[in-house]
Amino acid sequence: MNTFVTGRRLARELGEWRSNAPAYRSLAERIRVLLMDGRLSSGAKLPAERELSQALDLSRTTVAAAYSKLREDGFLDSVRGSGSTLRLPGMERGEHGLHPGLTLDFTKATTPAYPGLQAAYANALSELPRYLSHDGFDMVGLPDLREAIAQSFSDRGLPTSADQIMVTVGAQHALNLVARTLYSPGERILVEQPTYPHAVDTFTSLGARILAFPVRQETGWDLQQALLQIRRAAPSMAYLMPDFHNPTGLSMSIADREYLAAAADREGTVLVVDETTALLDISRGPLPPMASCSPNIITLGSLGKIAWGGLRIGWIRSSREMQARLLRNRPAADLGTPLMEQLAALALMNDLPSMAASRSLDLRRGRDTLVQLLREHLPQWQVDVPEGGLSLWINTETMSSSALTLAARAEGLGLVPGPRFGLDGAFERHLRLPFCYSSEQLRDGVQILSSLSGQVGSEPPRMPLQAVI
Repeated sequence: MNTFVTGRRLARELGEWRSNAPAYRSLAERIRVLLMDGRLSSGAKLPAERELSQALDLSRTTVAAAYSKLREDGFLDSVRGSGSTLRLPGMERGEHGLHPGLTLDFTKATTPAYPGLQAAYANALSELPRYLSHDGFDMVGLPDLREAIAQSFSDRGLPTSADQIMVTVGAQHALNLVARTLYSPGERILVEQPTYPHAVDTFTSLGARILAFPVRQETGWDLQQALLQIRRAAPSMAYLMPDFHNPTGLSMSIADREYLAAAADREGTVLVVDETTALLDISRGPLPPMASCSPNIITLGSLGKIAWGGLRIGWIRSSREMQARLLRNRPAADLGTPLMEQLAALALMNDLPSMAASRSLDLRRGRDTLVQLLREHLPQWQVDVPEGGLSLWINTETMSSSALTLAARAEGLGLVPGPRFGLDGAFERHLRLPFCYSSEQLRDGVQILSSLSGQVGSEPPRMPLQAVI
């Protein structure tokens, strides 16, 4: 079923869309950015020209010209009486990948496969015959794997038993299941700002009203604003990533974790903590899991970032009571986690310290290489060096990251602009750059960015309102 985008929603997603180009071209380009970075999906129906012109306070002629430009460039199909539908050129021709035509794809912050992955799968294949008498529908996870995941929490200072663990088909599946279990229609969900885009996608799909509190590189999490939102709006849940936050790379202090956990407990808001990046430490050192602060915290994890994105194994750690609620809701979405992947994950969990150490060395190399390249070629950009994670969150000063994304794509470089990580078009002057690629790829990517920096400018300054005489 095609998604219909209202004029009000599109106006909100567009954010600061005007540039030095003619208005119709600027509008068309920003809609292209929204399509390419996933905020708008291929197949989505755009609002009628009249509706969008009213939402943006533009002439209908300007909107019609923008739609015409999108059709001309192959990003829009229009049928009289049926409206205008977005499309990604090339996908219908069977090209591979989500971003056809790119020679460098920096749209994903994900690592290459861990060198021990092939051995883990080989071990899984040798173990599989022992499980073939099993019916294959595993709703909670293999006992040995759940025990291994529980032990990994205990090793980090949080005693955990296997019956507090549910194995899922990746962390995104885990988040979806938790959100559908906790959320009821009409409630609010609190998120960080900026935040992981697909978390917002999940909450939006539920129809939730999303509230946000800031995460700033200079000062970290704005806990006073978070507390204010919790007290005023009583959100059913709050989603956060306190370890090597995506996209900023920041980590929340132990004192701040305890403060936020206590505030959420007082007001009845369930904290859902995403630990998918928690083991990607480069130079910070270990911290206890945030769930140490409260028994009500739900923790999400996976092997996707540390082992390989193609290994779709995640987990949910929670109280036993919450596990029972999750299990009741799970059959509506899926019928369990594949056994072969669980067996491979078990072998990897038994090798977790070595895997984390190996990944840390690779990420240090990538981080330091990218930081040095940016200081050499783009010294005007503000670059803060994170202690872990997979990417840099860069302040591009006056440069529009959406305009840069469009220009870079024409050069074969895929990027995700800052507004993809915010709400209502925020972070237009920010860019996430992953450092989990080879030195050659990082060097080529920075060279493209450097060559474009003189061509891509900022949005024109806002002119002061003048009195009408």
